[in-house]
Amino acid sequence: MKLPIYQVDAFADRVFSGNYAAVCPLKHWLDDTVMLNIAKENNLPETAFILKEGNAYHIRWFTPDIEMDLCGHATLASAHVIFEYLGHESDSIVFTSVSGPLKAFKKDGHIFLDFPVRPYQLAALPQAIKEGISPSPNEVYHARDYLLVYDNEETIRSIKTDQKILDQINLDPGGIIISAPGSDVDFVSRFFTPQSTIFEDPVTGSAHCTLIPYWAERLQKDTMTAKQLSEREGSLQCELHDNRVHIGGKCVTYLKGEIYV
Repeated sequence: MKLPIYQVDAFADRVFSGNYAAVCPLKHWLDDTVMLNIAKENNLPETAFILKEGNAYHIRWFTPDIEMDLCGHATLASAHVIFEYLGHESDSIVFTSVSGPLKAFKKDGHIFLDFPVRPYQLAALPQAIKEGISPSPNEVYHARDYLLVYDNEETIRSIKTDQKILDQINLDPGGIIISAPGSDVDFVSRFFTPQSTIFEDPVTGSAHCTLIPYWAERLQKDTMTAKQLSEREGSLQCELHDNRVHIGGKCVTYLKGEIYV
């Protein structure tokens, strides 16, 4: 069986930056094991599979390890593929997913994702995170992911992690966000996924389902700019709309091809 595949750098305005994702448009669903094996073979943070259903697209996301409940950058990449290569005539897309209905739309030269807010609450810091991330955070919250808040951008850039210690904690499908006010943007972050093939995710759209409401409340503003400070780095436009967040970014196509399974 031959399948089309696209590799896209999301939350990026040039190749080799942002977060890379594979997008596979399907005519029918494949067996879950096959989709997971394709994601393993791709060895990217996420592979998205999309299937047109009426006027919407059903989307599923796989890391090399598991199927995810929500992924921002692979959804952004999927929207880019639909807009650019699949003959989609509207400026908006409706996705159906395990996390409910999602939307993508074009605005101001960006693609924006309409995602649900992930409410957060104060939490105790698990011992493995306390020992595996240095220095200790000022604040700790938990939604799907743990959110650790620090004073400044330099701390986020220079944070020390011990993957062997952090791998002692099972957060599937969540991870660990570290965040602080930014120097030239409103806030910055990084994202770590213990027990995963890819330990630090380059740019994590879904983490902003928690980051946006947190920073909106702290900064008293509903429109913000953000950066994720991985080696590849990515830029995000962020908006809070009640119980939804709008997460905007650009995409660049790196590869178009076919796979044989």
